[in-house]
Amino acid sequence: MTSTPSFADITTIGVGGSIKDFIEPITRDDFISSIMAADDAERPLCVIGGGSNLLASDQPFDGVVIRDARRQVLLLSSEDDLNENTVLLKADAGVHWDDLVDHCVRNGYQGIEGLSGIPGTVGASVVQNIGAYGQEVASSVVSVEVWDRATSSCSFLSADEMHFGYRTSVLKQSMYATPCVPYSLYFPSPRYIVLSVTFKLQRSTMGTIGYEQLASALHVSMGASLKITEIRRTVLQIRGQKQMLEDPARYRNQWMEYVLSGEPSDDDIQQDRWSCGSFFTNPILTPKQAQRLPQEAPQFPAVLPNGEQGIKTSAAWLIDHAGFYKGYAVDDQAPASLSTVHTLALTNRGHATAHDIVTLAQTIQRGVYDTFGVQLVPEPVIVGLNLGWDTKENK
Repeated sequence: MTSTPSFADITTIGVGGSIKDFIEPITRDDFISSIMAADDAERPLCVIGGGSNLLASDQPFDGVVIRDARRQVLLLSSEDDLNENTVLLKADAGVHWDDLVDHCVRNGYQGIEGLSGIPGTVGASVVQNIGAYGQEVASSVVSVEVWDRATSSCSFLSADEMHFGYRTSVLKQSMYATPCVPYSLYFPSPRYIVLSVTFKLQRSTMGTIGYEQLASALHVSMGASLKITEIRRTVLQIRGQKQMLEDPARYRNQWMEYVLSGEPSDDDIQQDRWSCGSFFTNPILTPKQAQRLPQEAPQFPAVLPNGEQGIKTSAAWLIDHAGFYKGYAVDDQAPASLSTVHTLALTNRGHATAHDIVTLAQTIQRGVYDTFGVQLVPEPVIVGLNLGWDTKENK
């Protein structure tokens, strides 16, 4: 085994340069000590989970990358034993997210089954406030134990203190909160590094269907109650059809084979899954901005960052209707393209570089803006790259 991986080795999109120092702490104290050592030496620090929401430059990263190797999930007693139907689980930040979902469904703990198949770790789940098929992780979080890099101390953030929003939290916001070069004092990792998360779930084998596409796939009405095992199976099936699951072959990589609780898969390589998942967030527009959309464009009530009422539309719909088709590439020889089954995923076709991904992303951003006046915002954390261009905001 080589001494350190590259970002290409440990990210789902499979691009990115070499890493100067790579550390996998196996204890809580070692994890914290590694963070402190990097900060004390004023070295760039990237705390990575499953590598599913990160796009790194092709240039060498002359800093420290830390991946939490702790995998413990603890069953806690219910809050003051007030409700025998409620269960509290505490999971280390390094737990693979879908391992946790699988554990909960198998044990009859309801509340996160709709989040099945989302790549990444428990720690990353609350930074990003992952969501899918009618559920968000925010709705199940009781508290998040963090290491505060500003005060060099541990603390607990309640769900309210996390300030969860659409694909964001106070943790993610802290990446960009203190202006300096290039982004903030803490970038590309937050001020608060997740140590563990405590979840409140229901002791139930049944769940409620709260998403139209899922209801349709299950042939039931919205609000129907079904077994969480069936909900999980169907969510995984839908995500698989969209190629929005991880490529299982990546766990044969020497740097990834110990991340999952099970054995690495022998499945064939699936390049449509070499992506960051959904590359752009669904835009949330002001009512005035939304009036410029075609009447047939998807529009849903949403809340703007300032708390005012807004309209959420579909990034995938905008991409489709701006002329970017499944499998689109900037030219016939380009090694990066849209997924052949889903236009919201930008994929590495086997030998792409970060520059290739950025070129494709900017082409799509410009096309959507020219067509609809909406600027798409990338969802992944972007390390050492500039995805900006001359348009600054939605029209």
